[in-house]
Amino acid sequence: MGLLKGIDPLLTADVLHILRSMGHGDKLCICDCNFPAAQVATTTTSKKHIILTVTLPEALDAICSVFPLDFFEKKQAVYMGPQEGVELPPAGVEVVSLMKEAIVKNCGDEVTIEKIERFSFYEEAKSCFAVIQCLERRPYGNIILCKGCVGPDGLDLKP
Repeated sequence: MGLLKGIDPLLTADVLHILRSMGHGDKLCICDCNFPAAQVATTTTSKKHIILTVTLPEALDAICSVFPLDFFEKKQAVYMGPQEGVELPPAGVEVVSLMKEAIVKNCGDEVTIEKIERFSFYEEAKSCFAVIQCLERRPYGNIILCKGCVGPDGLDLKP
């Protein structure tokens, strides 16, 4: 395994291939260790299920360092929240806060990240391009990113 300059070493050849293969508007599911990733991946465009042995915030930090978000859409990311009548546990609150920080750090504070109900998230994940599963153990550590375009300045293209 060789490393590349300027590329986070968490971005394996398999992950980079998925990210490069995606076009603008394609969605990427990045999920925790309890998510039914292998089953959901069978319905995705690429049928790919990749495992990263890091936490969700670490995976997002690496992915968002090279992955442009779609600022032409109303929201650039959605994360899993509990179903109606269920409260997000403290560990879930923590992981959601850290996932938002990782995205904003790499993509700017104009990012819109919205919560969707757990079962709606499962359905949305099935329409993604691929699933990247990490070893995140905190509950509700699941997010879907919408890929955008890299602009002439090398940054996320914005309207």
